[in-house]
Amino acid sequence: MLKRFAVILLIAASATLGFAKDNGKVHQPALTPQSSGTTQLLIAVSPVNSRVVWASGTGGTFVVTTDGGETWTAGVVPGAESLQFRDVQGVSDKVAYLMSIGNNTTDFRIYKTEDGGANWSLQFTNETVNAFYDCFAFWTPDRGITHSDSVNGVFPDIRTTDGMTWQSISANMPPALPGEASFSSSGTCIATQGGRNAWITTGGSTIARILATRDGGDTWMAYNTPLVSSPSAGGLSVAFRDAWHGILGGGDLSTNSSADAATSSDGGKTWTLTNKPPVQGTIFCLAYVRGIGDRDARHADDEFDQEHGRSVVITAEVEPNFDSGGAAWTPDEGRTWFELPNVSGYWAVAFANPHAGWFVGNNGQILKISF
Repeated sequence: MLKRFAVILLIAASATLGFAKDNGKVHQPALTPQSSGTTQLLIAVSPVNSRVVWASGTGGTFVVTTDGGETWTAGVVPGAESLQFRDVQGVSDKVAYLMSIGNNTTDFRIYKTEDGGANWSLQFTNETVNAFYDCFAFWTPDRGITHSDSVNGVFPDIRTTDGMTWQSISANMPPALPGEASFSSSGTCIATQGGRNAWITTGGSTIARILATRDGGDTWMAYNTPLVSSPSAGGLSVAFRDAWHGILGGGDLSTNSSADAATSSDGGKTWTLTNKPPVQGTIFCLAYVRGIGDRDARHADDEFDQEHGRSVVITAEVEPNFDSGGAAWTPDEGRTWFELPNVSGYWAVAFANPHAGWFVGNNGQILKISF
């Protein structure tokens, strides 16, 4: 399975509110650079709401803002200086989780802070040889799941139900195909929704699949997708806007081809390719523009979904140059695509709501997106 510990330059994208145009020109988002306080590569980002956002990256680095990005505080987790934090989950201004990768078995770890990053507790250290933990996602502040590549035909996934301890659910997972694995796509190879739904996108084998649960990880089903799959290809990123409607993206990292997206309207059981996105390389990250919705100022659901429910952002990657993959957005889950030029150097994008989103990337770059 192709894993990338080197710096990868991603190009980020954004989305508009519906099809609004002036004189035939599509509205584009306002983009505001922000200062992160670090020059480390930032890989993943997790908005809690429109004011509180966490991000993470190389050198054991995390950053957090509590004022919508006007100011950021950067820190390094003691003992993790040589690790990459490929995923982050923000819970509040005080509570967050980090997931690391590295070169050794025990470099795959989960940390948690409950005091805004002043102190971090080590919750999980991998002991399974050849495991590669790609991403995690949470249903609630205390209930989450972490996914790994397969080892000897088994996915050694783990789960927490108390926000403190992690237990194996490998016996619950479907059998893996030969070589089946996922990609550390800024923590977006797994998506949770509602109280118990989750989807994991895979590749690495002859078929790119979706692993899905409806009961919080107690039982799983595996569904085929139309995305290309090989040791260097498959589904990289997945997102769901409700229990039934989702979007999946991926491609082949070794050939820089098949930057495809597909949608599902039946909870991930079947998938249909969208129109071709106007990007090169491989789709690396997907995010619905509707985001999580502000927990402190949630929009009216009907108006919110009517305007923003189906808008999606994609980022693309081209190897080995990592700087020309392009970026695009769609207001209708892939029927119509618009290229977003001149935004580059970013790994990940995520939204609290359409008015508050963030890109993070190379050299500590952060870019706020507002619509």
